Amino acid sequence: MSWEVDFWIDGQPQSAKNRRRIVRNPRTGKSLIIKSQKALDYSESFKRQCPKLPELIEGDVVLWVDAYYSSRRPDLACLELIMDLLQGLVYHNDRQVKVHGATWNLSKDRPGARIRLRKIQSDRCTEMSSLEPYMIWGTEPPPK
Repeated sequence: MSWEVDFWIDGQPQSAKNRRRIVRNPRTGKSLIIKSQKALDYSESFKRQCPKLPELIEGDVVLWVDAYYSSRRPDLACLELIMDLLQGLVYHNDRQVKVHGATWNLSKDRPGARIRLRKIQSDRCTEMSSLEPYMIWGTEPPPK
């Protein structure tokens, strides 16, 4: 199967939700809940490494993330943050992601994420649950 976008991001994928912090906005004095420092650092690193496409992907997409962690502790909660980070860099809005999947992998030497996307026909998105997996992922149909 061919992916329209396929790239690697170095650095352990982070969750947008784990260890959120409460801070006070210095201008308004109101409390805000923000991402952890690790998630903020990962976001900056991700933006520096993400390929710059000539044009953002239009229409509905399938997203696959292979997450590589340096220990067995993290879970796959990185998917939401990665979807957010791809906005404005690869596609316009994460609402374009109609199907997504992820694998958890252990790599003590090189934590990171392989990110792949491809377009999906919009007319297929209305009946996604009735489609066979090969129709969504673009693989060959199983033999009869």
